[in-house]
Amino acid sequence: MSQPPGSPAPVRPASPAPARPLAGLAIGFIGVVIFGATLPATHIALDGFSPAFITFGRAAFAALVAGATLVVMRKRFPRRHALSLFIAGVLLVYGFPGFSSVAMQTVPASHGGVVLGVLPLMTATFAALFGGERPGLAFWSWSIAGAALVVIFSLSGADIDPGIGDLWLGCAALSASCGYVISGKLARTIPGWEVISWALVITAPLSLAGTLFVWDSGVSNPGAAALMALLYLSLGSMFAGFIFWNWGMAIGGIARVGQVQLLQSFVTLGLSALLLGETVTPVMLGFAFAVGFVVWCGRKAKVG
Repeated sequence: MSQPPGSPAPVRPASPAPARPLAGLAIGFIGVVIFGATLPATHIALDGFSPAFITFGRAAFAALVAGATLVVMRKRFPRRHALSLFIAGVLLVYGFPGFSSVAMQTVPASHGGVVLGVLPLMTATFAALFGGERPGLAFWSWSIAGAALVVIFSLSGADIDPGIGDLWLGCAALSASCGYVISGKLARTIPGWEVISWALVITAPLSLAGTLFVWDSGVSNPGAAALMALLYLSLGSMFAGFIFWNWGMAIGGIARVGQVQLLQSFVTLGLSALLLGETVTPVMLGFAFAVGFVVWCGRKAKVG
């Protein structure tokens, strides 16, 4: 039926962008590979820096790079997302790095890499609570199976007795998973690289103040390896990794792409052996392959 002359055109509801789970998984996995070196790099950085300095210092340097990128790209600050960006920044810029740096003082990076495999289940839970996603029964079954394997590995010890480091790793996982969901939601409306960039910039005053405050006690004659590790934590773990991770979650779904992080165990175990000379036992490899199998089986599970 034609519209009467002069009447306004009907408003059609906006259609959401079609989900691209495979592309999201692939892009998210690039972020996982970058994140996989975080714990080994943190171990190396601890040879010259304190956990507090690593937390604030890497965030301050990443904020400078992110701010310069935003200026060059002439991006305007998204005021309506200011609170969400700040919360995501606190959780991802300070929460996860701070807790994981403390944990790395008492547990090997290879152990921590598998323990943090509980992250996908936490991410899926937060995605269901306030991320607007509704994973189906099959998805939850595979997700719980993966988390159960990780918990069994942690409690069994696998030649390592559980300790206070596992508690700090749990706090790190809680901070990261909540931050992932917030940044993943934001990446649906603004590009993923802008999300992490603005999160770093909006928390930059705290990062710079913290770096200056702990400078005297947090720097202890670092060598070239420690400096390179801190640089990687700043530009890789704190910035580049989140560009791919947020992008993947935005187009593939927060809960679904979050499961890819179970594969981070492979990366962390391999890099821990290569960079730190840590022993990768058959038990560790067995758990890692079992977790990888869970991700493979759960990749097509329904997520509404």
